[in-house]
Amino acid sequence: MAPPLIAVLNGPNINMLGMREPEKYGSTTIDELEQLCADAAEDLGLAIDFRQTNSEGELVTWVQECRGRCAGIIMNPAGYTTNSIATMDALLAVNLPTIEVHITNIHRREEFRHHSFISKAATGVIAGLGVQGYVLALRAMAGMLDTEQDA
Repeated sequence: MAPPLIAVLNGPNINMLGMREPEKYGSTTIDELEQLCADAAEDLGLAIDFRQTNSEGELVTWVQECRGRCAGIIMNPAGYTTNSIATMDALLAVNLPTIEVHITNIHRREEFRHHSFISKAATGVIAGLGVQGYVLALRAMAGMLDTEQDA
């Protein structure tokens, strides 16, 4: 039996990790982040589909494609956190366990970053723990899926 597939979807500028404001986002590159997620997923008996886009429409399409294909979604919506009703609607439509991840603590930053439309559709939110937040999200997702299978 194939391991449950988890979509790890990243929004705008995540491709700039390691270069963009390392004092906030750290020195880990997107390739290193993908490997970190792949290693953690393997340890947890999960498979991942890791993607990044700077396009809101592409992100919405990817979320929609998760229906019937993925067991859950881990998403760092990045700049779409505060304004993407379309992404929120897509997450609500696919009705999958979703964990929202932010590398920085959005609540310690500028006021406009404090509101998340994505949180309205998320099962849980992890913020401010750097790239380790992705590993924690994968662990949480594995636990949620085990609970669902036990029910």
